[in-house]
Amino acid sequence: MTGSMDPVAYNRAAWDREVDSGNEWTRPVGPEVIAKARAGEWSVVLIGYEPTPRDWFPADLAGSAILCLASGGGQQGPVLAAAGAIVTVLDNSPKQLERDESVAARDGLLLRTVLGDMRDLSAFGDESFDVVFNPVSNVFCPDLEPVWRECFRVLRPAGALLAGFLNPDLFIFDVEALDERGEFIVRHRIPFSTLDLPEEERQRELWADGPIEYSHTMTGQVGGQLAAGFVLTGFVEAPHHADATAAYMPGYFATRAVKP
Repeated sequence: MTGSMDPVAYNRAAWDREVDSGNEWTRPVGPEVIAKARAGEWSVVLIGYEPTPRDWFPADLAGSAILCLASGGGQQGPVLAAAGAIVTVLDNSPKQLERDESVAARDGLLLRTVLGDMRDLSAFGDESFDVVFNPVSNVFCPDLEPVWRECFRVLRPAGALLAGFLNPDLFIFDVEALDERGEFIVRHRIPFSTLDLPEEERQRELWADGPIEYSHTMTGQVGGQLAAGFVLTGFVEAPHHADATAAYMPGYFATRAVKP
């Protein structure tokens, strides 16, 4: 990887590989989950395994236009469609979108998929959606300002952006020491990107086939939404679902922000 490398193209191929390897966020929901959603019993996750607060959504999803942003994998989009929403899923990975398409075909759901970069929502007109649902994914995006700006543009007045993201502080630790030995060794400054690692280290098994990650900052995450024009109306946190840091600190944050 070099400075001229295209992170969108690289991460597209990397996430296609994640689908092939069975990453848990690429496994579609089963028919029983869709059946429950059709009956009004549903939940979707923004962060870890925590259900998104129901009052963050419209009281009645029927007819609500929802953009599942960088949310492929056959999980959240199909559930929201089964609950009555008009769902569009945009994702950078063709194979992730195929997961949504397969669930829609299997269970008779109306659901649109669009391949694209989360920073560029030009496929959609102004004020096209009532909700943008963005589970943890901007960790794979180089910059956040265009994401929040585009979300603001495509939302209708009073529309809500529901966004999940990683606690930037997770990235200060040496990942190999943390994952392999449970040791908390502070190594990196924030903001951090896996592109900052020495080339030899990036070629190790730990990083070689995985997507490029960017820590961002809380200013970029929350401050960026406010700078785009949003009003913050909800904030929750959760421990990381698969990380030794879970016993000591939140690993995820989620925000609800409204377009005035």
